[in-house]
Amino acid sequence: MSTREVIVATIARAHGLRGEVGLILRTDVPEERIVPGAVFTAATAGGERTLTVASVRSQQDRWYVRFDEVADRTDAESLRGVELPMTVDEEVEAEEDPDAWYPDQLTGLAVRHVDGRELGTVVDVQHYPAQDLLVVRTPQRTRVQLPLVEELVPEVDLEAGVVIADPPGGLFEELPADADDDAGRG
Repeated sequence: MSTREVIVATIARAHGLRGEVGLILRTDVPEERIVPGAVFTAATAGGERTLTVASVRSQQDRWYVRFDEVADRTDAESLRGVELPMTVDEEVEAEEDPDAWYPDQLTGLAVRHVDGRELGTVVDVQHYPAQDLLVVRTPQRTRVQLPLVEELVPEVDLEAGVVIADPPGGLFEELPADADDDAGRG
C-alpha cells in the first residue's frame, strides 16, 4: 500500500459566532472527505491540533464546517489559513480516477503549447479560492501564472511528464497577442 498526504481544504474565515468556519476546497470529492466524524491533525500556530468534523453544510457553492473542538468565533478565527491534511491510498485513488493527479506531482513537469511549442516548466502550484494557478518558469527565466482550468490546461500527462496548455495570446512572451485584442486598438 502506497499512501500520500493530501490537503483537502484550507480553513477560511469564521462564519457566525459558534465556531463555524468556511473552507477553501482543495479536493474534487469534498462530499467523501469532509464528513461528520472525519478527523484531521492540523498544524496550527499553537502546534499540532486535532479537529473532528461535527457538521458540514454547503450554501451557494461554499462549504462550511463546525469542529467538535472549536466552540466560538475567536477560536475559529485562530484557525484561518490552517490546512486540513488527509492520508489517502494512492492505488485506491488511481483505480477510482486514473486521470487524477496531485499538485505536488506537477512541479518539474514540462509545459507545452497545444501546437507543441515549449512554454516552460512548472515550478509551483498556487492555491486560490477561485482556481489554482500553475507557476511556469519560461525558457527566458520569467514566471508566468497560468490558471489551472480545463479550458487553458486541457491535459496533464504524468507518464509523459508534460502539461499541455492552450493559454490566451500574450500570456507567454512567445505567443502573440490575440488578434481580437489588437482589433479594438487603433
